[in-house]
Amino acid sequence: MAKLVKTEEEVMLADMARGFLDGAAPVGKLRQMRDDEVTHDPALWREMADMGWAGVLVPEEAGGSDMGFAAANVIAEEMGKTLAVSPFISTAVIAATTLRQVSDARAKEALGRIASGEAIYALAVDEGIKFDPEATQMEAKAEGNGFRLNGSKQFVVDGALADRLLVLARTENGLTLFDIPADRDGISREKSNMIDARDSARIEFKDVEATGEDVVGSVDQAMTVLRPALEAGQAALAAELTGLAAGAFGMTVGYLKERKQFGVEIGRFQALQHRAAHLWCEAEVTASAILNAGRMLDEDPENASLAVSLAKARATATAKLAVIEGVQMHGGIGMTDAYDMGFYMKRARVGAEWLGDYSYHAEKIAAVRGF
Repeated sequence: MAKLVKTEEEVMLADMARGFLDGAAPVGKLRQMRDDEVTHDPALWREMADMGWAGVLVPEEAGGSDMGFAAANVIAEEMGKTLAVSPFISTAVIAATTLRQVSDARAKEALGRIASGEAIYALAVDEGIKFDPEATQMEAKAEGNGFRLNGSKQFVVDGALADRLLVLARTENGLTLFDIPADRDGISREKSNMIDARDSARIEFKDVEATGEDVVGSVDQAMTVLRPALEAGQAALAAELTGLAAGAFGMTVGYLKERKQFGVEIGRFQALQHRAAHLWCEAEVTASAILNAGRMLDEDPENASLAVSLAKARATATAKLAVIEGVQMHGGIGMTDAYDMGFYMKRARVGAEWLGDYSYHAEKIAAVRGF
């Protein structure tokens, strides 16, 4: 099969995103945010919303740009190259995809707030040490015309800064998804900065009241609306990891061309050339998998699971290879905090775990293929 390539429109979008992010969100900005213990830049998110990124998956009638999943992946990939910090995946991708599955006025209003940059969402799904939505144990007990939520969630990315939460809980006959304000009585959030200096939270729910209006979709049928959103988020995260690998690779190649040993640039050493060439090949194959996942989500979403899991698994492995090779080919300086390669390595590690690690997606691929 021929290598998938970006369309002319996607190339233009990538170039526009690259030009903006290089100036507004370089890697140095992440370093400054880390040093200042800041995990969110509201001004940057407003600029992204003004460019239509927050509404990339929001229908036009709700105020969005509705560019599609492939376009969202293009933006996420460019963000990965500079490790740009934003709630793009949690809000513009996962939350927007969830809410667009629902046709009521409340969902349309929420989508409009996402597109304008007013609302920031976080997905509260994880409870154990690994991603496993189907194993959710948090209880949503029916009470009168509503529910009472009790339990806890962890690894809630953007959970400390979000003003709304998508919460997965177990009801009498299945799983139900709730859209509730993050400051509702009974909710307590413990901020937990991740190793990549980004926002995450542990969230406790104690007798939290939820009404029927807070239910997204139908009671006991959460995965109907959540599964497409998870796959969209997984594809966008895979794209970000692919961009991360490209950013780390570019930094490494630049170093190989500059660093000299015995009066010769180390990039002339054949052993290092072979390792760089291998990494480039892996990145090219992964880039095709990312493009395919975006195409499938846009054109045949009911059958996109295999393409999405393949993209996430490959992106995880490629990002890991890129940062490991980057550190090794930089030598001792690659291990120091003064050099930016460490930021790429830390982000790659967090991205590997969020929304399902390599093993999770490899098992899904095996299951689809009948193994």
